[in-house]
Amino acid sequence: MSETASGHRPVVTELRLSAFRSHRGARFPLTPLTLLAGASGSGKSTVLEAYEALARLAAGESLGAVFGTAPGGPSAYVPQGARPDSMGRRGFRIGCTVDGPAGAVRLDVAVQAEPELRVVGERLTGGDRVLFATALRDPGRPVVQAVWHTAGTTPVTRAPLPDDQLCTALLPLRVAGTTEGQRQVLAAAEQTVLALRSAFACDPRPESMRVAVAAGDGLLRGGCDNLAAVLRRTRTECATRHAALVAAVRAGCAGAAVEDLRAEGCSGAEGGLVRAVADRGAAGRTPLEWLGDGELRYTALALVLLTGPGVLEMDPVREVLAARQALTVLADGFDRGLDGRQAQELLALAARMCERGHIRLLGTVTDAERAAGTPGATVLRLGGAPDGDKPET
Repeated sequence: MSETASGHRPVVTELRLSAFRSHRGARFPLTPLTLLAGASGSGKSTVLEAYEALARLAAGESLGAVFGTAPGGPSAYVPQGARPDSMGRRGFRIGCTVDGPAGAVRLDVAVQAEPELRVVGERLTGGDRVLFATALRDPGRPVVQAVWHTAGTTPVTRAPLPDDQLCTALLPLRVAGTTEGQRQVLAAAEQTVLALRSAFACDPRPESMRVAVAAGDGLLRGGCDNLAAVLRRTRTECATRHAALVAAVRAGCAGAAVEDLRAEGCSGAEGGLVRAVADRGAAGRTPLEWLGDGELRYTALALVLLTGPGVLEMDPVREVLAARQALTVLADGFDRGLDGRQAQELLALAARMCERGHIRLLGTVTDAERAAGTPGATVLRLGGAPDGDKPET
């Protein structure tokens, strides 16, 4: 995959859930800091689920790996009440828009969930031109018929592609790039894949964060259960970011002032296990597992906001410089379990990091009013009109 043509980092600016679980015809504009608010059952988590699904498909995972393991199987993603067609088929549709050097590129995917899981249609559009499209022509064969823009001696190229993957992610291996049309297709596909793959789904699980972990487990997982090992690594790799993390935890955790965060070996443990501790100066050291659930979630989310893809367990596009990629954090329950002060501090930290341009955040919150008061945040109230961007004061 070639490097992006300019310093403009590709980012997802709209997510579309045309027909996905409880959503029909839904569009969600995404800014650097987007927070979803709404009552329980309004579909907030479903929006993040759709984004993560597109990210995994862009990374080359199969439909079965992404949608086949959910409770209820692929049929769980079909909107309730959707009727099968004359051949007994039902499915769902999701898509996104990615802005970047290639302009605004739209990706739309139609997935058949019943009677078998397969992609039945995919479309990549740049401006007013359909650059790439697939369609299921023969239900008896495990392929779709693909056609992409060529603009050479023949206007388009046709070829069969597998029906169990996102074909847009396969284009860099299938399109030669010898004509201007082919280069447009490649640029659009690469931009889309790059933006989608630069995502990290995060939902810290305090119950798992209280267990000692292997010292060398240095890539932070989505549940943040290996926080101690990651602290051991990041504390020595970047003193500036570590100091910012300590300051953030000091602001969000009650009691004696936190002077440092570190990982220390567990006495009597075998295999190089470590646990995280907070150095509170004269008050001594406090193991992080003694903290409350809210404090643990706060600490983990602060670490995620202050780090980068190299410290997170994700599959970034390694062929492209990190400076050309914008990490998007998907945080379900961003303020879950936090008290008012912690939520305020974490939102302020997210706003500062998103403003710098190297990170984007799409999260769900329970307190819409507090989120709406965060400078630079866009709050989308499911079931109502979105709040506009708030000017920084």
